[in-house]
Amino acid sequence: MRKHLQVQPETDIETDESAVQMQQATHHFTTRRRALLWLPAAAGMLILPRAWALSWADISNQDAVAGLKSALGSSTAQAIAKLAVENGFWNNAKVKIPLPDYLEKASGLLNAMGMRKQVDELHLSLNRAAEKAVGEAKPIFVNAVKSMSVQDAKGIISGGQDSGTQYFKGKTTDTLRGKFLPVVTSVTQRIGLAQKYNELAGRGAQFGLIKGDDTKVETYVTHRALEGLFTMMADEEKAIRADPVGRGTDIVKKVFGALGK
Repeated sequence: MRKHLQVQPETDIETDESAVQMQQATHHFTTRRRALLWLPAAAGMLILPRAWALSWADISNQDAVAGLKSALGSSTAQAIAKLAVENGFWNNAKVKIPLPDYLEKASGLLNAMGMRKQVDELHLSLNRAAEKAVGEAKPIFVNAVKSMSVQDAKGIISGGQDSGTQYFKGKTTDTLRGKFLPVVTSVTQRIGLAQKYNELAGRGAQFGLIKGDDTKVETYVTHRALEGLFTMMADEEKAIRADPVGRGTDIVKKVFGALGK
């Protein structure tokens, strides 16, 4: 008995082909969509390391100066903010101003004479005077930054961990001393023991027993206040160089981050 072959209708064949094409199109679309979603992330992974892999030649003069000004502005502002407040010096062991050596050596005798309160009052006042004086530093630092040359900027960026602080120290110390001294004097001159110290230190200086800034309380405090300020600035500068991404602006990240400074 002959069997008859059944021919599938053309409409069914067309339907199957359409389904296959639809599946292929869907697969292509899904694959393309995944690729599009992956590309930005992949590009970010490729671009981010390259963004920091810059050479010195990639840093323009404009970027160098802008990056440095931003970094120094941040380090000076942070240092001043930490010191120019009550207990800024007094509660910071790193910069706390001790009694002058001459007075420190005599403190035992003064305590025995019932003057412990006056000694403690003087010690606190020295630090209060420094805290008040440091607030005068900001405009002086701003002017120092404005006068900075391109070569200054590049030298500081590629220099040591505190090269920016050393630049300020060289450019501003004399001006800062002139600003700090009257502020310090206005505080210490109200302390009777400070005046007594100046009298005794003046006599000691005549015999070479006391020298330099220690001959007067106000010059002693001014010197110590400057030392404390530059110490804190150096710490802030080192922190920015160590972590420009976490602590700096975009331009700081570009300049210091790229150079690993």
